[in-house]
Amino acid sequence: MMINCLIVDDEPVARNIIRNYCGHLPALNIIAECGNALEAKEILSANKIDLLFLDIHMPVLNGIGFLNTLKNAPQVIFTTAYQEYAVNAFDLSACDYLLKPFSLERFIIAVDKAKEKLLHSKPPVQESGAATQQPDYFFIKSDGKAHKIAYADCLYAEAQGNYTKVVTLKTAILTKMAFSAFITLLPPDQFIRVHRSFIINKTMISHIEGNRVFINQAEIPIAQNYRDSFFSLIGL
Repeated sequence: MMINCLIVDDEPVARNIIRNYCGHLPALNIIAECGNALEAKEILSANKIDLLFLDIHMPVLNGIGFLNTLKNAPQVIFTTAYQEYAVNAFDLSACDYLLKPFSLERFIIAVDKAKEKLLHSKPPVQESGAATQQPDYFFIKSDGKAHKIAYADCLYAEAQGNYTKVVTLKTAILTKMAFSAFITLLPPDQFIRVHRSFIINKTMISHIEGNRVFINQAEIPIAQNYRDSFFSLIGL
């Protein structure tokens, strides 16, 4: 399962550590990271977030107070240097409470707890009747138009600042959408992130050579920190 994550911590060093730890777990997809609760609230309202890595001591509104404001909160792992808030955290049904500095091993244990809760929170599979048909397309806006794109026609997408370039079999479209937000539109069983700035349609791969993957004559780099998960997901 792919887990969409949000990192909320006012310390850049702490955010970097969590980001690096997430990079070791291919199932974790970082949608965004921010330095305060108000920014986090905006991100939560605009994106589907499954797991929140949340600091407690932050300016304006602390992590405990922020979580109390959420009606439909995602799974939460608190990351803090203060042990005294643990009881309050678990009263709010947090998955885990990580005391800084925490190891990668301890981080993985916390993530596994969140995975378990996410699995049990999924709606049950229908036992009878026709299954709900999932759409095989998505929409993006560009130049005042809404473009309908079939997943099967999408070759790859590239981050370009605050924009995302979407390349299809017929054309290329530049949409004013953050790359992290665009990724949430794609089915994770078909699209694989191979670089901080690239996600590809694995069904469109023509061949792989060294640290490059070729799709419809386009040459796309495979970043070192995505290499192992990429080859694992394509069965190599």
